[in-house]
Amino acid sequence: MAVTRERASLDRLLVHEGGYVNHPRDPGGPTNKGVTQRVYDAYRKGKGQAPRSVKGITMPEVYEIYDRQYWDAVKGDQLPDGVDYVVLDGAANSGVSQSIKWLQRALGPLYKGRVDGVMGLSTLEALKGVNNHDALIDRICDLRMNFLRNLNTWAVFGKGWASRVVEVRSIGKAWATGETPQIASFMDGGQAKGYIEDANIAPGNGMADAATGAGTGGLGLSGYLYDLQNQLSPLSYTSEWIGKVVVAVALASAVLALGGLGYRWYATRRAARLAQALGD
Repeated sequence: MAVTRERASLDRLLVHEGGYVNHPRDPGGPTNKGVTQRVYDAYRKGKGQAPRSVKGITMPEVYEIYDRQYWDAVKGDQLPDGVDYVVLDGAANSGVSQSIKWLQRALGPLYKGRVDGVMGLSTLEALKGVNNHDALIDRICDLRMNFLRNLNTWAVFGKGWASRVVEVRSIGKAWATGETPQIASFMDGGQAKGYIEDANIAPGNGMADAATGAGTGGLGLSGYLYDLQNQLSPLSYTSEWIGKVVVAVALASAVLALGGLGYRWYATRRAARLAQALGD
């Protein structure tokens, strides 16, 4: 891959990232040009320099950080045109490992290794078997969108993320097919980090088990009351009153039991969909 591809990819990525932000819901915290304060602190420490606010980051520092920690990490020089940019943008937004996982999953049966988020020989070898990079980019972006929709910050940043991925898809596919890609544009909210740590929590089965247990217990109670009714005179007031209670308890218990079973079905399906979206 030519060096010019890296710079062209970075230039578009930096438009998406924008300038300095410190949104209270953004898990990245203080961020400038997509570089978080934590990443900048580690970078300066590695060079033996004193820490300072990421507000003061210089463009040479920005390019060096992206080159070493993102482009090299995803082995951008060994990726097909368009795929390199799409994987790079995902890495900057949701982490290197997460972006590589989207690629590995998008490769489908061509990829024989474990989905581990490492750009190793197995992933690169699988890429050689891809004949349609345009379609591969679609699959990567679809996985990315499904992941982002299942983060608890989607309500805040979802519109920006969705617009960003639409543009990333378009630019990547243009490069993949040898066309001239569009100029990138900034989407407010699209620069927020989308980390797996902010994933929605799958619903548990505790509520379902409690409802089912209560319903089952209630059905047992209604059976006991029915037996009691049979022991009393069918003409007595007490027997008539117990009969009404039996019906009420039986109906309520049936609703609880069925509701519990229904919620268990929902929780199981929701957990499975969430696991699929997050790649677990």
